[in-house]
Amino acid sequence: MRGKGEGGGTGGRIRSVYTVGQVNSYIRNMFAQDFLLQELSVKGEVSNCKYHSSGHIYFTLKDEKGTISCVMFAGNRSGLAFRMAEGMQVVVRGTIDVYERDGKYQLYAREIERDGAGALYERFERLKAELLERGMFAAEYKKPIPGYIRTLGVVTAPTGAAVRDIINVASRRNPFVQIILYPAIVQGDAAAASIVEGIKELERRQVDVMIVGRGGGSIEDLWAFNEEAVAQAVFDCSVPVISAVGHEVDTTIIDYVADLRAPTPSAAAELAVYDVSLFLAQLAGIQATLLRQMQGRIRLCRADMQALNARLKANSPMGRIRERRTFAMGMEERLCAAMNHRITINRHRLAIYIEKLKGLSPLDKLNQGYSYVSDEQGRTFTDVNQVSPGDHLHIYVKNGRVEASVTAKYPRKDREER
Repeated sequence: MRGKGEGGGTGGRIRSVYTVGQVNSYIRNMFAQDFLLQELSVKGEVSNCKYHSSGHIYFTLKDEKGTISCVMFAGNRSGLAFRMAEGMQVVVRGTIDVYERDGKYQLYAREIERDGAGALYERFERLKAELLERGMFAAEYKKPIPGYIRTLGVVTAPTGAAVRDIINVASRRNPFVQIILYPAIVQGDAAAASIVEGIKELERRQVDVMIVGRGGGSIEDLWAFNEEAVAQAVFDCSVPVISAVGHEVDTTIIDYVADLRAPTPSAAAELAVYDVSLFLAQLAGIQATLLRQMQGRIRLCRADMQALNARLKANSPMGRIRERRTFAMGMEERLCAAMNHRITINRHRLAIYIEKLKGLSPLDKLNQGYSYVSDEQGRTFTDVNQVSPGDHLHIYVKNGRVEASVTAKYPRKDREER
């Protein structure tokens, strides 16, 4: 490793001075030349696992003697067949190298396999299964969150982002809500007992709804909310409880026991406190709707009153008499018109019948110069073959009858004439 030389001291000793970058680069070259560090497998428990929006995964691998920082780049995600969680025991295959800018080494993972659950993860799953079997997660035990509250109880640390977020969101949504904070210990050996006492104290205060939670952290940091005593206190609480532990990806036992789970403390405040501005807007909308309905009802009543007034005038005695008289006059006119129409039709029909009778009357034919002939029995004579010479006939003309005797008959042969 080359650096700047300086003279000094007796004997002409030369002291070399190197830059930080040179030192980091030298160490990185040492790591690169070590064959063991280029391809190795490391077993440990996952902690502080973060999935970055870029696709990279940052986590810490630890055991009882130490920790090592790890990163899996997005391009190597194909070597991960499951989603890592706090407390998992895994085997990481990759390369150990130095990040020159920070001067720290870390394990660059290419493949990750599960190596059984970690101790904390095992405890978590065991308690979760036990409480599930006891029915503490059942939906029928969940209490509804009140729509409108006056007091909000909060069990969390008195300092930190969680309590500030809850206070800011709740005050913005409804400044009239009273917030009662129980300053609990949320991390460490005394955390579980402190959280349980906070739940009981706020229950004695008879708050309308309670938020129990804290900000994010590793599985060790959030472990107090995985204790059976805390879960039992949440289950036994008569006040509706909203759990708000960590971030959206963090899950604890009380998330299953609580009446409602919020992904973050801010979201818990939004779920617990109704937005008063929205309520006032709804109230204004209801007021406007009510006013429109009242005005419409008044207009309808006025129209009904005018209609009733008109009916009252129309139903007066004089009005009824005039109406009946007008109706009678109309009926009289219709009757006369119908009678005249009927007479006209009958007269026309009678004229038609008269004309038909004229066409059928023998006398009318006689008046035109025709006559008709009958034998002695009065039968009409129409065929020459009906008589013989010597028969007597009666000939009828328009003004009398003539007696005649057949002297001869001459049948006409129509076919021959044609």
